[in-house]
Amino acid sequence: MEKTDLDYFQKKLETERTILEEELGEIAKINPKNPDDWEAVPANTEEVSFRDETADRFEELEERAAAVVPLEVRLRAVHAALEKIKTGIYGGCVVCREAIERERLEANPAAATCKLHLTKTTH
Repeated sequence: MEKTDLDYFQKKLETERTILEEELGEIAKINPKNPDDWEAVPANTEEVSFRDETADRFEELEERAAAVVPLEVRLRAVHAALEKIKTGIYGGCVVCREAIERERLEANPAAATCKLHLTKTTH
């Protein structure tokens, strides 16, 4: 892949990383024991006066925790793609090692596979 393309995709990935970190920062905090792990935090930390409020807050925290997971997964994929740019292996399918189609990278700059291996997982 040419340097101009790498620069282009790096900028897209860095922008996406910033957006994901901002979204995560609104509903979670980084686990101090594992900087790659985000933990959901309650929206409101004021003391509750009714049992129903406690239940509502617990439910909201569960919803936030559920929202953290896909954002974390996506952030890890973005970090992996940025690391591939640094190491010079960006744009290659992790299954067949062929180049990932440009239109696929346009749609998902963190893609790890070509269209043929789209359903393959490497985790």
